[in-house]
Amino acid sequence: MPSPTYRTPAPTFETASWGRRILALLVDWLICTLAVVAVVGLEEYTTTGSVASVLVLPVYVVESALLTWLAGGSVGKLLTGLCVVPADGRLRRLNPVKAFGRQVLVALVVPPLVFRSDGRGLHDLFAGTSTVTFATLRTLVK
Repeated sequence: MPSPTYRTPAPTFETASWGRRILALLVDWLICTLAVVAVVGLEEYTTTGSVASVLVLPVYVVESALLTWLAGGSVGKLLTGLCVVPADGRLRRLNPVKAFGRQVLVALVVPPLVFRSDGRGLHDLFAGTSTVTFATLRTLVK
């Protein structure tokens, strides 16, 4: 007998626009770039052939995974009024492994190219999450 497959149901609330998500990503990328430059120095970061510029991606994955797990969103998401919630609408902290896997998928897959009509990307489907605005979050709290 085949084992049952479990699917995360589509959210019954509005997800965040791709424009705001991209803005949040740009804010995060800038912050992570500045963090790397602060550690390795601007000269090392801009030197041709230096691996320092490659460090931004893993710093982004760790920053966004940790903060998504602990605070419901990366610095960029929170500054742009977005947060990550479980797709079922029940407010609880995300599983840290799923939060990390979610961010690895964001880093490896261009999310806007792989998404569903409900606004959830491959990374959201993997983690059972949805990215929403603070306004939507307030409706979930009520």
